[in-house]
Amino acid sequence: MGAFKAYDIRGVWGKDFNQDTVYKIGYFLPSLLKTDHVVVGRDVRISSPVIHENLVKGIIDSGSDVWDLGLSTTPMVYFATAFLKADASVQITASHNPPEYNGLKISKTGALPVGGETGLKELEKMTKEGKVEPKEQKGIVKDYSYIKDEYIKFLKPYATGLDSLNLSIDCSSGMANLLIKDILGTKQNYINDVLDGTFPAHEPNPLERKNCKELEDAVIKNKSDAGVIYDGDADRVVFVDDKGRWIQPDYITAVIGYYYTQKARTGNALVDIRTSKSTTDYLSKLGWKVTIWKVGHAFAKLKIREIDGVFGGELAGHYYFKDFFNCDSGILASLIVLSVINQLKKKGEKLSAFIDNIINYSNSSEVNFKLEDKDSAIGELYDTYATNAKTVYDFDGYRIEYDDWWFNVRKSNTEPYLRIVCEAKDKNLLEKKMKDISEIIGKFK
Repeated sequence: MGAFKAYDIRGVWGKDFNQDTVYKIGYFLPSLLKTDHVVVGRDVRISSPVIHENLVKGIIDSGSDVWDLGLSTTPMVYFATAFLKADASVQITASHNPPEYNGLKISKTGALPVGGETGLKELEKMTKEGKVEPKEQKGIVKDYSYIKDEYIKFLKPYATGLDSLNLSIDCSSGMANLLIKDILGTKQNYINDVLDGTFPAHEPNPLERKNCKELEDAVIKNKSDAGVIYDGDADRVVFVDDKGRWIQPDYITAVIGYYYTQKARTGNALVDIRTSKSTTDYLSKLGWKVTIWKVGHAFAKLKIREIDGVFGGELAGHYYFKDFFNCDSGILASLIVLSVINQLKKKGEKLSAFIDNIINYSNSSEVNFKLEDKDSAIGELYDTYATNAKTVYDFDGYRIEYDDWWFNVRKSNTEPYLRIVCEAKDKNLLEKKMKDISEIIGKFK
């Protein structure tokens, strides 16, 4: 399995890709994106310095310049791409993956993502078949580390008035540590707040509930108004309520909709195909026009532009903002949600009650079924349920909706998994439908 994926380049360092791959990516990227410069940032993973070294060498050997940010969150690289009006950028990161992984997230003019259909497949072909001829006139490396201060300056206004909150914040030993204390101050209850690319406390993936246990305990111990946990590169964020309960990330999309409504902004909002009807119903009641779309930042960033969306959210904890170049930022999302929590606190209300008021469906969360014959299983589910359905969305697998329940089935393109999200008006109906779906999938194991 190679490192070129649908959304980015990612894999086990030294196995799925190596120094030669990275050098060639650096060498061919400027010609792919027709530019003479590339913004480069990196996370704190152990392999990031050697990847940085070889990527930079490839870029300057092509005759192009490197605008080097140094250590960066992924959203900081998006910010730099738009702020500097750059035509290409690369963040060296494997986001939420374990420490042996690494990768590259590539963007072009306007911080638009370069995904499989928008350049990555071509870049992969170039790295395999293209001829490397280092230019006599090399590019140069320029220090653009000041962008960190500009990014903090952009984020700080969103943190206004949050001093009265009592928060527990898990930085996952990752890149949020680069910025968060400059924005929220040093008085909050921080854990895993030292940069460490081995991620000693837990993997930097807050979607895995076990990785949030330390934060849940901290919220209870500190009597916090909420808990916040960032992933490894700080493009995603997950929350824990005042009762120490992990909050499913698509419910937070509803909270963000409430934030903008309070500021007299409505319009179009984007959600992914797995999103709870609790969230979409809530947003619709607030006056939002909700568009359901494919999973993944490479798809979301294009769609939110197309619909002129104010914001968007995904089950994975990515949140997108028109005011942030239509990109995702875990820290920006957290500041917006904390602003809502602060409003609630002033009224004597709790985040837990606010979330409970949004939820009116029983939800399975995303469940993975391991099987090889994924296409046949999807076909059987479609034939069984689509004919009499109220609505069928036929992208990114299928989302098949009835009046009192719905499910989404998607296949992983990189692993032998079929992914199911199911939701129903009550727990008993949910259990029955999940049992029926599981029995159909079981035929193909």
